[in-house]
Amino acid sequence: MSHFSYRNGVLHAEDLPLTALVKQFGSPLYVYSAAALTANYAAYADACKKNGRSGDAALVCYSVKSNSNLAVLNLLGKLGSGFDIVSGGELLRVIAAGGDPRKVIFSGVGKGRDEMQLALQHDILCFNVESIPELHRLNEVAGAAGKRARVSLRVNPNVDAKTHPYISTGLKENKFGVAYEDALDCYRTAAALPHIEVVGIDCHIGSQLLDDAPLLEALDKVIELIDRLEAEQIHIHHLDIGGGIGITYDDEQPVPVGDYLGRLFARIDAWRKEKYAGAPVKVMFEPGRSIVGNAGVLITEVQYLKHSEAKNFAVVDAAMNDLMRPAMYEAWHGVQVVQQGGEAARVYDVVGPVCESGDWLARGRELAIAPGDLLALMSAGAYGMTMASNYNTRGRAAEVLVDGAQVHLVRKRENPADLFALETIVS
Repeated sequence: MSHFSYRNGVLHAEDLPLTALVKQFGSPLYVYSAAALTANYAAYADACKKNGRSGDAALVCYSVKSNSNLAVLNLLGKLGSGFDIVSGGELLRVIAAGGDPRKVIFSGVGKGRDEMQLALQHDILCFNVESIPELHRLNEVAGAAGKRARVSLRVNPNVDAKTHPYISTGLKENKFGVAYEDALDCYRTAAALPHIEVVGIDCHIGSQLLDDAPLLEALDKVIELIDRLEAEQIHIHHLDIGGGIGITYDDEQPVPVGDYLGRLFARIDAWRKEKYAGAPVKVMFEPGRSIVGNAGVLITEVQYLKHSEAKNFAVVDAAMNDLMRPAMYEAWHGVQVVQQGGEAARVYDVVGPVCESGDWLARGRELAIAPGDLLALMSAGAYGMTMASNYNTRGRAAEVLVDGAQVHLVRKRENPADLFALETIVS
């Protein structure tokens, strides 16, 4: 996380000390780096250009569910990003952020009629359809609107992503996509429907992948299926290989994006040259965590230190409602003191004030801290704020975006009145 570094013993986000940000905006506080977001997006865009995919030949569709703050979406949209959404609400976020709906792909297994209508109204690029019932519903909705819905089918290749089971999506037992063995029949059905236009194929096998071998294995299966579809005159104009490349939380060494895309494009080019005389196919991606994960941190203040014979606890003002990943996945986030000092180090579990034993943010960390000190939970840009809740009637944290020596408040802190403003008392 090179955009978060120590200067004179104080952790900075780009050119600003995190101590000053907390003084201005309070704690807990999500802090994002514009430079990190830009660099992480550029890793994909530059690799596409390096491999001869400029203009419409490739499209990076940022996965909105990983971090949906309007400022983040706006920054990425200005860089040229498309967007991968999983709800009508996310589509409205993209539009509110100035994103182009014609660069939006709509994924997810449970799209409602109203969401389909909304997406058709805004002429999105493509629906990633995940079942035959969804395909028929979309055909009906498009027909009623006097439109044809552009679709790709999300094909489940039964490839083991070798990641956490909760974020594995490409096996037979997962809820996502159409089984590989059923995909050809599904495409035949789609091609025959009057209000459906088949334009692509989609595959996404999981998240936080450190090795690209499963992704390339999935690509080979998708290529094989495209050949079978072309033999039946069902033409595929884009190939969406999904996202999934991981980040470094602790000591992981994920495959560099450029290396992965280089191998992926080499396979695609060799296949197109052999089978289709080099005729191009548009390639699309759905990265989320690898763009925003290490571009954000969560700052929290130590409230109390509890020492016992069994354990030491650092009770902080952030909680599982602010960062759910440790409680949900037993996920590991680095913890750094914001201001280095002379306190004696002890091993602590970092826990929050929520009334649950599962309310912990880090376990067994050696920290030199005192009450009132600030801690930074690293690599918190992805699936932090988007998974946050109001459990225990706790307002969600404020969010700021740092750009060099400037800081922008991009989401105000919630107060208790905000949380029950939509509720009424029955008299």
